[in-house]
Amino acid sequence: MEIIKSNNGGSSPSVGEEFKDMIKRVSKFLMMVVFLGTIMLWIMMPTHTYRKKWLPYMRLKFGESTYFGASGTTLFMYMFPMIVLACLGCVYLHFKKRKSPHHNHRETSGVVVWSALRKPMLVKGPLGIVSVTEIMFLAMFVALLLWTFITSLRNKFATITPQSAAAHGESLWQAKLESAALRIGLIGNICLAFLFLPVARGSSLLPAVGLTSESSIKYHIWLGHMVLTIFTVHGLCYIIYWVSMHEISQMIKWDTKDISNLAGEISLVAGLLMWATTFPAIRRRLFEVFFYTHYLYIVFMLFFVLHVGITFSLTALPGFYIFMVDRFLRFLQSRDNIRVLCARILPSHTIELTFSKNPSLVYSATSILFVNIPSISKLQWHPFTITSSSKMEPEKLSVVIKREGKWSTKLYQMLSSSDQIDHLAVSVEGPYGPASTDFLRHEALVMVSGGSGITPFISVIRDMIATRQNQKCKIPKITLICAFKNSSEISMLDLVLPLSGLQTELPSDIDIKIEAFITREKEPRSEATTTEKLKTLWFKPNLSDQPISSILGPNSWLCLGGILSSSFLIFLIIIGIITRYYIYPIDHNTNKIYSLTSKNIIYIFVICVSIMATSSAAVFWNKKNKYGNVDNKQVQNVDVPSLTSSPTSYGNNSLREIESSPQKSLVQCTNLHYGERPNLTKLLLDVEGSSVGVLVCGPKKMRQKVAEICSSGLAKNLHFESISFSW
Repeated sequence: MEIIKSNNGGSSPSVGEEFKDMIKRVSKFLMMVVFLGTIMLWIMMPTHTYRKKWLPYMRLKFGESTYFGASGTTLFMYMFPMIVLACLGCVYLHFKKRKSPHHNHRETSGVVVWSALRKPMLVKGPLGIVSVTEIMFLAMFVALLLWTFITSLRNKFATITPQSAAAHGESLWQAKLESAALRIGLIGNICLAFLFLPVARGSSLLPAVGLTSESSIKYHIWLGHMVLTIFTVHGLCYIIYWVSMHEISQMIKWDTKDISNLAGEISLVAGLLMWATTFPAIRRRLFEVFFYTHYLYIVFMLFFVLHVGITFSLTALPGFYIFMVDRFLRFLQSRDNIRVLCARILPSHTIELTFSKNPSLVYSATSILFVNIPSISKLQWHPFTITSSSKMEPEKLSVVIKREGKWSTKLYQMLSSSDQIDHLAVSVEGPYGPASTDFLRHEALVMVSGGSGITPFISVIRDMIATRQNQKCKIPKITLICAFKNSSEISMLDLVLPLSGLQTELPSDIDIKIEAFITREKEPRSEATTTEKLKTLWFKPNLSDQPISSILGPNSWLCLGGILSSSFLIFLIIIGIITRYYIYPIDHNTNKIYSLTSKNIIYIFVICVSIMATSSAAVFWNKKNKYGNVDNKQVQNVDVPSLTSSPTSYGNNSLREIESSPQKSLVQCTNLHYGERPNLTKLLLDVEGSSVGVLVCGPKKMRQKVAEICSSGLAKNLHFESISFSW
């Protein structure tokens, strides 16, 4: 095992570091205990033991309270543990980020096992590229659904007899159909409990297990298909049952004391409308329809609660509660106007936007930023990979936008056609990305990109350069394999170094090699045919403009944990008071007198108020303490170089200009290949090193090819990094 030590003389951690490490270990252990306990509860739910022993005991302890009534059981047994889990995740991530970057371990037995579990198992198919670990967890989740359905159905069918069915005016098959329909809805509820967790971008649960919201989008898609398939079957079974019983009027029944069928149908219709726009053929051609239709999730969840009642809904609401906290914080961040420093327009129909950034904001390579430009569309938000490094550029943040869709085309035309634009109004959400990256554990790092897929790797290269310069630690050998259609797109390589980087050479001790392939041109373009030049627009600041900052300040994880815990506590207090002094004197825990619809609405309203109040207070406190802002004077005095043009192509005679510029060392390690596609198998197998990390971002076939090579066993040193750029 090779350990890279810091230069501060000695590797023994201080007492403070040991205490922080202990807190991290304890929080991680408690997270595991709570998670396994919650899973055990789901596993036991359909059994006789749960129904006849555990549930009566829990109802006695929590469900008979005058402060929470019947809702107390699900509130404390299902919702409370998930909130605790999210809070523990915040504590864990707060101390995890403080780990010294100098202690980077190369290959160990544990790392080898983990790398094997992350290897792609399925490359082609409807699930996309799926690792061994993902297949294992998917299989366990499906097993949980089948176990719940089969066990609960078997137990219920054992009690259904021709006599019991006749007593309710049913035939035997009708009684069994109604029972099966109910239990289909129950397993749909399990899927719904996890549906919103992958899209809670700022949640602590995903990064605590090494995931990002972007890489987890596929889990949201899988769960979405499951939820709506199961709920559709659930609804159809009930319709068949009502028709056979000549009770079709049940479809428009809104029972204020029990299940509301009409509310369930409204929820299902909203879900089906969302589902219809998610299929690739519709989503790609009519993205705006897909985007706006997805706001029907509010209708879907609202009427789901009104359908089944708040008591049962609390088993599925924890994930949605965490999502609501994240969504409101994103809304608060999007209210700020962000200071845009400049826009670089490249010949490849690409724009690099550079923003002012608070130096206290630190993000990892491959992070993304959601951008909204009101002058183009007030409602549309688009995600872009951050190309800058917070280690190299502490006061700047950059994203690259390729002209492809309607929104990006309007932006490109607006900026490229005029030199008179002196201000650009922009709002952002993020950045979002991995809590940390572990690229330094590899001896070599290979990044494969197609077209604009190079953008995530620009941030990785910048991050590596900054790590080598600032922390004086060893970094992996870097190989960038990039494919472009035309030679004009090679100007994307100009972005490997930032504007400030043009004044310094690439460090000579960094081993980097770039293999650039121009697939649609057989030879370099002559200087006469290359007329496009890189143009840079500098923008003037407004007094209201602010740098990009963490919405919750430098201790954002602890602050998020405080919001989750305090909002839930306030929710409990308010609901307890309302139930004890308003609902209980009327209903006396009978659930037959007070309107269930009114109770559902009260719970939903109190949840919203609690989240909005605590989140707003946290953001206001952060801004008051100047964690989220810097003085306007600082914003206006951001240093901007007087750069108006730079070389735009590695493939023509302007190469001589580059070689005489500070980027000479970067050009010297670039090999250009015209009229051919990269032989990925040869290029990957030729990389030397006991551990080679492989990243890929580009067309679907390219991603599948790289994943196939890494999982084929041709080279045991290739480790496919499960990083998604699917936003």
